[in-house]
Amino acid sequence: MISTGGKRVFIARHGETVFNRIARMQGQAELHTPLTWDGCVQARVMGRALQNYLGDDPRPQLWSSTAGRALQTLALIAEEIDADWHQTCRDDRLLEIDVGTWSSRTYSDIAAEIGPIVDLEHRLFSVRPEGGEWYDDVAARLSLWIEDQLFEQDMLVICHGMTARVLRGILLDHAPLKGFDAPIAPSLAQGSMVMICDGVEELVVDGDGAGERA
Repeated sequence: MISTGGKRVFIARHGETVFNRIARMQGQAELHTPLTWDGCVQARVMGRALQNYLGDDPRPQLWSSTAGRALQTLALIAEEIDADWHQTCRDDRLLEIDVGTWSSRTYSDIAAEIGPIVDLEHRLFSVRPEGGEWYDDVAARLSLWIEDQLFEQDMLVICHGMTARVLRGILLDHAPLKGFDAPIAPSLAQGSMVMICDGVEELVVDGDGAGERA
């Protein structure tokens, strides 16, 4: 178990984007795809749920991947919990899985070209993206990020669908998922947020969006 020193780590994926809406890959592309209206609502709902959860507790330290969609989501959440978005710590290690040459292409176009690319049972890629990462690569960079944390205060981390699942898997000390080479937590609907403290996970808000799309 990875100890968080009794501090709480709140983890959520960004809200729905225009690419999510049409099942188009995003990954680590420099193109910053904006949130849809539904994505903005998801962020607001997560923020209000977190505010209710925190009550009068000190505001958590803010962390985000450097992707625009994560930062936009965090800005909306921060407003709801009266936190200063400008103090956000940004880290490339929290970025989504790199989908390489698949970036900006639709799932259907790629599947028509090379066959099925998603394991429907686990909602994960069944093949490594050409020129991209595999789940052990994601776990390696997230493990380095965790090692750098002092856990001196509660934290709010906004990242991505695949990234959030691997981060949760590491913090919850899951065994590597067979065939995917990394500890990966179960999928949650978009708009969901969890809290992890010393290896125990609690659902803060159960979203009603779709599952993850990289």
